[in-house]
Amino acid sequence: MSAPRVAVVRFPGVNCEAESARALARVGLEPELFMWTRPASELRDFQAYLLPGGFSYQDRVRAGALAAKDPLVEVLAEEASRGKPVLGICNGAQVLVEAGMVPGGSGVELALARNHMPDRSGYYARWVRVRVEESSCVFTRRLEPGTSLPLPVAHGEGRFTSREPGRVEALVTAGQVPLRYVQHGGRIADSFPANPNGAEAAAAAVCNGQGNVMALMPHPERAQDLGSLPAAVEGTWGRARAASRLKSEHQAPGPGLLLFEGLKRHLMEA
Repeated sequence: MSAPRVAVVRFPGVNCEAESARALARVGLEPELFMWTRPASELRDFQAYLLPGGFSYQDRVRAGALAAKDPLVEVLAEEASRGKPVLGICNGAQVLVEAGMVPGGSGVELALARNHMPDRSGYYARWVRVRVEESSCVFTRRLEPGTSLPLPVAHGEGRFTSREPGRVEALVTAGQVPLRYVQHGGRIADSFPANPNGAEAAAAAVCNGQGNVMALMPHPERAQDLGSLPAAVEGTWGRARAASRLKSEHQAPGPGLLLFEGLKRHLMEA
């Protein structure tokens, strides 16, 4: 059986496509860089899609706003409505939110607003912890709820929010927030820096109601190797990182690879 094909959609300004493709290949999928200049109709030949991080169209207007109007995204929405998985990471998440594909109701319901941090503004990068929540999301549903994953963030507009009071909390209740920022020990992060952008309900990711489209702000592709974790990471993953000595051990699977493995299992079982 041939490996499922995954289109890694590359808009101008995207810069995380190589490591995203590598993560897909590591779990046994067949990634293909799909340039924005190709006919949008060719996207229909793929079984899944990944929108990587970066600065599509230089983040003009708002991060992801211009890419969300591209004809490629119209096809992505059509294929997603047929059940095909779509993962947007960082800038890719911003595109999905701007296109209304997440949370997938009627039109644009959420925003990824500027980071809300004490005494500063703008871009912020660090390692954080996210907790797996009860969800039908195809990327996380095979992970044990409560599992804590160390992942890096790097963005200036990553705060999940809504004009409708309580909307993000309602998505948590509906199982559409598969990952939330937490403190070490698992408690929901209600303040900076554990919640690195001030996201409502500490939302690190939001999916549509069907569970096949996920907008994710942390970068799992940057945590696909055990050796990529910083020495300060605590817990199970930190101990594994500290115990690794050889180069081959540093290249052992890291926490970020679990989300790509979830995609593979879903595609192989579909």
